Amino acid sequence: MCEVAVAEVVLNTGEGMPLIGMGGAASPLPPLDVLTSIFLEAVEAGYRHFDIVACYGSEEALSRAVTEALERGLVKSRGDIFITTKLWCTDAHPGLVLPALKKSLQRLGLEYVDLYIIHWPIRVKEGTEGWLDLKGKMLPFDIKGTWEAMEECSKLGLAKSIGVSNFGTKKLSQLLMHATIPPAVNQVEMNVGWQQEKLRAYCREKGIHVSVWSPLGANGASWGSLAIMESHVLKEIAIARGKTVAQVALRWIYEQGASVIVKSFNKERMKENLQILDWGLSQEDSDKIKLQIPQRRGLAGDMFIYKDGPYKSLDELWDGDA
Repeated sequence: MCEVAVAEVVLNTGEGMPLIGMGGAASPLPPLDVLTSIFLEAVEAGYRHFDIVACYGSEEALSRAVTEALERGLVKSRGDIFITTKLWCTDAHPGLVLPALKKSLQRLGLEYVDLYIIHWPIRVKEGTEGWLDLKGKMLPFDIKGTWEAMEECSKLGLAKSIGVSNFGTKKLSQLLMHATIPPAVNQVEMNVGWQQEKLRAYCREKGIHVSVWSPLGANGASWGSLAIMESHVLKEIAIARGKTVAQVALRWIYEQGASVIVKSFNKERMKENLQILDWGLSQEDSDKIKLQIPQRRGLAGDMFIYKDGPYKSLDELWDGDA
């Protein structure tokens, strides 16, 4: 059946979450039947955690894939698949959270998601498409009220765990001041080229699990770079270990105690990305990665910065975390 058994982390809700997840974002998105087949191939390879979001348009394909996986006996029950979806910025308002989740559940054909995440600490006007031009479209983000609505989703049993994404230490602190249910996860950009030591330490102290997007630097995306995949430090370690550069980069994240969302629609690379659990980096390897790889945020966030908007500087957006 599946080729690899993926280890789990137990979240602060008591729910187990596979430490390696399959992301569903792509631009352009493959046709529905193609994406469904890709998700099925991921299940066959051993993926049991799928991370999607309504605005990516991938929920229906995942729904079809899960249904077929159950019919084919690739998984025994819905409970064998951990599904994360996210609240998009147009719905990041107290009165819109629950309706948005219900729409996602309808598209997914599910009674609940395992994890529901606020995608960004950002609200934009309803009907806004994309994020390339948000001038005049950004609205104040009600962190307290929006989180209360997320808690309602949890209390209703529509989300087993709730979390956030792209929250810095100050915003997490502000949220925790009012929360009755703390976030289970903070999903952030993190990789060997942006190691997030301050934020990781804060989340560890507060019992919030760090999940990682852009683990390989988004080298195929318009905003990413090849800095990680072309790193001479990683190449040297990979040769010595008999691994790929990607596997070394992913293993480093795993050894920091974080979970990772990988996104390759290539069948062989899907399998390779799972093969990071039965070996380890040496202390020398870890020291080289920590000390010799230049640090730079891949997604700067400039698209959210406006003089008349809620965030007037990148420091405000990212809470000065580095």
